[in-house]
Amino acid sequence: MNDLSKPRATWLEVGEEAATQRIDNFLVRRLKGVPKSHVYRVLRSGEVRVNSKRVKPDYRLKDGDRVRLPPVRVADRSSKPAPKALEFSILHEDAALLALDKPSGMAVHGGSGVSYGAIEGLRAARPEAKFLELVHRLDRDTSGMLLIAKKRSALTGLHRMLREGEVEKIYIAVVKGRWKGGARDLRESLHKYVTASGERRVSVSDQGKAAVTRVKPLRVQDDLSLLELQLMTGRTHQIRVHLAHAGHPVLGDDKYGDRQGAKRLMLHALRIAFMHPTTGERIVLEAPLPKEFKLALPADRI
Repeated sequence: MNDLSKPRATWLEVGEEAATQRIDNFLVRRLKGVPKSHVYRVLRSGEVRVNSKRVKPDYRLKDGDRVRLPPVRVADRSSKPAPKALEFSILHEDAALLALDKPSGMAVHGGSGVSYGAIEGLRAARPEAKFLELVHRLDRDTSGMLLIAKKRSALTGLHRMLREGEVEKIYIAVVKGRWKGGARDLRESLHKYVTASGERRVSVSDQGKAAVTRVKPLRVQDDLSLLELQLMTGRTHQIRVHLAHAGHPVLGDDKYGDRQGAKRLMLHALRIAFMHPTTGERIVLEAPLPKEFKLALPADRI
């Protein structure tokens, strides 16, 4: 006799919003609360099928694929608060992407002790949206320009542009001390590691990955300097570590400098420029400079 109460496998049909996504990432998103180790276990065992065939974790889905999801036990999430709908200052929006002004102190996504971040809050505010994904990331304490893809094709297109250096990203920072030497590039290689307490950190190391930050001083005085920074590579904490190593830590940086002198990290993602992944037109977007920067270094040009 069949046990009708026994959990059964379900079948999902892949739509345009998930096309080109890796099957492992698709499952992690679908099977919320299931450990990643278990996701890879059911993939290796063949319990997950695409069009009735076994696939490897790096298989990329196609529009119209049928995915078999096995019955899995989901961790109890009753104690985890549901994401709250968050309202943001939207700087640009079209059918393929949107740009928002992320406040300092807000994580871009949940994890590492944070229940939810900007992307979860945006999804909660727009429950009808079929696809909302981060194009890139900002540190929790960095404010400014954050791009969100509304289509899978836009996400993959922008990721390709980021990998190939076709996206211009400009930041503004207030740093300690008088900047000397004018405009120059900081080229120290960076090594990412995790501390004994589980905190993610970065250090300058010859064994690290190549990193280039282009620095242009905008206003310099004895105790503080206002700098424009262009990321030529996209390493974790790149700007903060490069500037700290140069002897000019970002004001308010309690990881690579100290918190004294500012209530927040004085680093702002000011501008981003790229070719629109759908229209091919060049887009230049800018996030207004927060008032803290104007108070720290008042000048007509800020």
